[in-house]
Amino acid sequence: MRAVWRASRAAVKRRRVQTFVIGLVVLCSTTTVLLALTLLTAASSPFDKAYAEQRGAHTAASFDTTKVTPEQLARTAQQPGVEAAAGPFGQAVVDIPKDWLWMAGGTLSVVGRADSAGPVDRIDLLEGRWATGTGEIVVNWSVQGSPGTEFLGTKLKTPSGGTLTVVGFATSMSKSASAWVSPAQMTVLHPTSAQMLYRFTESDTEAQLSTSLDRATAGLPEDALTGAQTYLALRQAFSALADSYLPFMTLFGVLGLLVSVLIVGNVVSGAVVSGYRHIGVLKALGFTPNQVVAVYLTMLSVPAVAGCVLGTLVGNALAGPIMKVAFTGIDVGRATVGEVSPWVTVACLLGMPALVLFTALIPALRAHRLPAAQAISAGGAPRTGRGLRVQRMLGATRLPRPVSLGMGQPFARPARSLLTLAAIVLGVTTVTLSTGLTSTLVAYGNVGKEDGGARIQVTTGGSDDANTARLSDTQIEEQLRALPGAQGVRARALSQANMTGQNQPVFADFYRGDNSLYEHTIVKGRAPKAAGEIVAGPAFLTQRGLKVGDRTTLELNGKKITATVVGQVIEGNALALETTWDTLTQLAPHARATEYTVRLAPDADAHAYAAAAGKLDPAVHASVLDPGNAGTTTVITFSTVFTVLLTLVASLGVFNTVLLNTRERRRDLGMLKSIGMTPRQVILMTVTSVAGLGAMGALLGIPLGIAAHRLVVDHVGVVDFPEYMKDVWHAPQLAAMLLAGVTIAVLGALIPARTAARTTIATVLHTE
Repeated sequence: MRAVWRASRAAVKRRRVQTFVIGLVVLCSTTTVLLALTLLTAASSPFDKAYAEQRGAHTAASFDTTKVTPEQLARTAQQPGVEAAAGPFGQAVVDIPKDWLWMAGGTLSVVGRADSAGPVDRIDLLEGRWATGTGEIVVNWSVQGSPGTEFLGTKLKTPSGGTLTVVGFATSMSKSASAWVSPAQMTVLHPTSAQMLYRFTESDTEAQLSTSLDRATAGLPEDALTGAQTYLALRQAFSALADSYLPFMTLFGVLGLLVSVLIVGNVVSGAVVSGYRHIGVLKALGFTPNQVVAVYLTMLSVPAVAGCVLGTLVGNALAGPIMKVAFTGIDVGRATVGEVSPWVTVACLLGMPALVLFTALIPALRAHRLPAAQAISAGGAPRTGRGLRVQRMLGATRLPRPVSLGMGQPFARPARSLLTLAAIVLGVTTVTLSTGLTSTLVAYGNVGKEDGGARIQVTTGGSDDANTARLSDTQIEEQLRALPGAQGVRARALSQANMTGQNQPVFADFYRGDNSLYEHTIVKGRAPKAAGEIVAGPAFLTQRGLKVGDRTTLELNGKKITATVVGQVIEGNALALETTWDTLTQLAPHARATEYTVRLAPDADAHAYAAAAGKLDPAVHASVLDPGNAGTTTVITFSTVFTVLLTLVASLGVFNTVLLNTRERRRDLGMLKSIGMTPRQVILMTVTSVAGLGAMGALLGIPLGIAAHRLVVDHVGVVDFPEYMKDVWHAPQLAAMLLAGVTIAVLGALIPARTAARTTIATVLHTE
């Protein structure tokens, strides 16, 4: 083994370029694969683990207590298919007259439970104690960490005149309520609905959950069931943003793996072909065929292991920021996200070197079969027999001789040329995919900014500042519209509302004024115009089983309104919907706006306008909206960096091929120079030998890149890109993509071409 290691180490030092290429491509591939596996794991494993620990409900069902009795509901726990059940619990909606704790004013879904334990939905108490008497409430804390004891004792005055004091904070992965009170306090709230929490024996799909719920509720009065929330919808909400990154990460990971296989196969195959004499010498010195194979595999494993280790370190470093972006703004409860699973790291550390060794094994077996005498006598690669017919055909054309000679070279080594072509195809595919994604995301980032003007956000600082404001919200809106540079003002009010059949509250945004933003954000249907018309993003609609044209019921401050989904916006919070000010007028006539968005003229001074707006009223705070988007920036940055790396790797693959070709053809180059070929003609011939492969690679890679781009943008669950954002391919872009393949080939061939051009005839003949 010592002799094998010495020979392998010498080969690594001698083949520095090949070592660098393999190490770089394995580094890129490992980084991307690790990030993709981390996102895939984080999208489900943390949720499933935390949900299982809390015995989360497979279905949380709400029932109308005017149509069904508690005894009838209790009997549903004994129905076939019910593994465990908890309840019935009284359920009521408590009005929040103004912002309370970290929640917007509106409604609070409250459930009465005697304790936090039970066979289903075991609630974790984070701070304080459980509510045991009247006038006490435990609030759901849905984000990671603990709220601390600072807010214990906070009081909520209900419209009925009662007061609820916060005695604890708890969290439920089932999202079964926004808060909990004791059964005695629930009686005071006069509930009109009851909650049952079920775990079913068959719960893998929505169809199974629906069937199981139907069996459990069989025999209950008609229309007693008013709504049901499944854990699959909660899991989808948990991972919606992370899932949107998966197609993107997975595609780049697959591209990286394919490039790794191609480059490694090309390098090892070329090393064997160009190293016939070296193989013969090793065997003449006593190396067995298996030891020769071990030399070549070890030669490849050194850069592969180094690249894999570095790629794992880089992937772990990038995982934190990417996971932070992917899970921003969601309710994670007790689920722990942001850490790279140990099995992912181990899989990458073991899997990537194994993939490299397996790829290298096939060409290395050629060295195993080659007899020592034949290898030594060969001295170099065969120089005749292959591609001669093509060379003669090209020589009969009117093409310049260096061009015809260069175009015929790929046919001399068809297998090597195919590997090189495949690397170029993947390089062009990556460039095309990255260019398309960037164009789509830039168009997405410019939504609402088509006029070129800045956006100013004006707030009243919340309910407390609103109460001290000298101006009414309509007066503030008029003053903002009157300031120089303003082209449009839109007022916004935010409230928590309840939706029929949903345990989770929804955040309702009520808008008044400038609706020009809807001209570019509505992808289906139309903008809301009248009371009761709502629009929402794809994640909101999907998780609630709604579509354009469906009807539901919104409840706020004890009042209800029938709401119709009239449109779908390009993206939106999975917990938020948008509607008109007329809807707010019917639900909360005395509510006022707490935020305004001002659209400025393209030439207006944004900072001057913000300063002027801040002087209108002590309660007014104005700032210039940041046009950036963390998720968009992350995707563009990652795709750009990875595209540059894969393009570089593809060029290095071409470099390796041209380098091997020039070494094999050194005698031919010497003969051509001796009969008058100039250095420039040598460069032209060498570059032409791969330029055709570059053009062909572009023709094959462009449609693959376009298909990959469409695959990614069509499967971003949190964003529904309109067609004009997907249709980014036009003649200039396609021409640039066509040049990308040729550029990759030329960049890879230029250095060995210049080296071949500088080689003197005497040097070539001397080596012979």
